[in-house]
Amino acid sequence: MAMDVVDFEVKGSEMQFVEVELDPGEAAVGEAGSLMFMDAGIQMDTVFGDGSQNQSGGFFGKLLGAGKRLVTGESLFTTVYTNQGNSKLRVAFAAPYPGKILPMDLAKLGGTLICQKDAFLCAARGVSLGIYFQQKLSVGFFGGEGFIMQKLEGNGLAFVHAGGTVVRRDLQAGQTLMIDTGCVVAFTPNVNFEIQYVGKIKTALFGGEGLFFAKITGPGTVWLQSLPFSRLASRVFAAAPQRGGSREEGSVLGGFGAGGLLGGVLGGDDE
Repeated sequence: MAMDVVDFEVKGSEMQFVEVELDPGEAAVGEAGSLMFMDAGIQMDTVFGDGSQNQSGGFFGKLLGAGKRLVTGESLFTTVYTNQGNSKLRVAFAAPYPGKILPMDLAKLGGTLICQKDAFLCAARGVSLGIYFQQKLSVGFFGGEGFIMQKLEGNGLAFVHAGGTVVRRDLQAGQTLMIDTGCVVAFTPNVNFEIQYVGKIKTALFGGEGLFFAKITGPGTVWLQSLPFSRLASRVFAAAPQRGGSREEGSVLGGFGAGGLLGGVLGGDDE
């Protein structure tokens, strides 16, 4: 399968975006809602399925590709950005929340990468976006990322997004890491991924780390994130006013100041 070979540049620190440079005729595939900007001369085309070139089975091949994306919780459609001009043009894709964009050269990773279902950002045309079923039910039920993950296949570049700071660990045969389940971003398919109970009821109930760990055993490579989106969302939700309206900043007694409760009562909420 022919893959488009693209040049790229990742920019930014906490909120990153990636600029992909396309030669005439080359194309990139982007996740829905990830576009930041593009040069004039690039044509957008929303396609049914994952936009890869291996959907050779006509409508049924496209239907299978779209079905795979639907099962992983993604949109049925992807957008293909093709350079229709006569010179190099650029298209940029932005990360959805603070973190890092990881360029993954699938050719150097054995042609396949397993990642959490919302990690994919964009890729060179020809990379296939599939599904990966966890082989063990315990991983699916207690793995934090669900029974189904994304599988990226091909020999081109794919870009994966992770939250916070990212660390790559290359594991030797038999080497094991115990990881919070939400912190697993991606791993190579030769890694053994299991779920292990923390072992102590007191630790499970009061340790704040949940009931289960992800047990990753080499050989292979795993990428970890310091800030899973689920953790970020739960902290934001916990800090937000739960009954609507606004909350005064800067003081525990802010709600009783001139702009707070007394201000509302005395400031003329006429009936």
